[in-house]
Amino acid sequence: MKNLLNRLINHETISKEEAKGVLVNISKGEYNQSQIASFLTVYMMRSITVEELEGFRDALLELCIAVDLSEYNPVDLCGTGGDGKDTFNISTLSSFVSAGAGVKVTKHGNYGVSSKCGSSNVMEHLGIKFSNDKDFLRQSIDEAGICVLHAPLFHPAMKNVAPIRKQLGVKTFFNMLGPMVNPAFPKNQMVGVFNLELARMYGYLYQNTDKNFTILHALDGYDEISLTGSTKTISNTTESMLTPLDFGVRTLKQEEIAGGESIEESAAIFINILKGDGTEAQNNVVCANAGMAIATVEGLTPKQGFEKAKESLLTGKGLKALKKVQELSAK
Repeated sequence: MKNLLNRLINHETISKEEAKGVLVNISKGEYNQSQIASFLTVYMMRSITVEELEGFRDALLELCIAVDLSEYNPVDLCGTGGDGKDTFNISTLSSFVSAGAGVKVTKHGNYGVSSKCGSSNVMEHLGIKFSNDKDFLRQSIDEAGICVLHAPLFHPAMKNVAPIRKQLGVKTFFNMLGPMVNPAFPKNQMVGVFNLELARMYGYLYQNTDKNFTILHALDGYDEISLTGSTKTISNTTESMLTPLDFGVRTLKQEEIAGGESIEESAAIFINILKGDGTEAQNNVVCANAGMAIATVEGLTPKQGFEKAKESLLTGKGLKALKKVQELSAK
């Protein structure tokens, strides 16, 4: 590690194999906390290369506890986080709305590190059981159309990193990796990233897989479709710019999609929207993101996906999916 750190501090890059080796060694507990913290910090000072990102990804996928749910042809809706925008839990809400619309979802998530309230914080608060038991996950996706994959249960290799990330409290390259390392290996993915450079990297890495994907970055900095302006999209078939007009809705103000100040507040916003009591702005931003996921899986236009998502949200199908997961979790 000392040799690697010296090279990185001298602005050198490391190979895909070296990057993979570092994460494997971290999982084996071969480095101390200071070394791991230093390694993470280097990547806050300079951009990560495609080879480094690919090596980190490959290590985590190799080390994870995989769960095969391929027969459901699921999608994962996941953002990198780290955009500093403190929105409500848009991608998690969109996941339940997508499930309500009949698209199977394997939702990969974690506790918030650089945000007040991550996907897992809200899910836990709402009584959803985190499990890596294949039978429970199959029952969940069978009956609710969605299962929740809480990252730490599937990535035991990261137990040596989690406390350091929490103490640092800022985004690290693990934010970049989260959406890439879903242990269900879903063939469909809608992923939001916090900058354009990362969108390009994701596009490059995903082009070399058999995934059906849409990568999103809102040009004003969000790691999702924010409807506050234009969004860059990269998919396996095309690149384009999306505007609120593509969904037939107005442009939103940043404060209209702000999140709660606490986990309790965030959970209250979450339930309120799923019950159909959200504001027009909240409903539209959830349906735009769910709509893009539905469109990605079913080959629809963004507007067609949006309409399907809206029907799922406003008829209570998204809420029904949540209630079913809560019910299964309570057993």
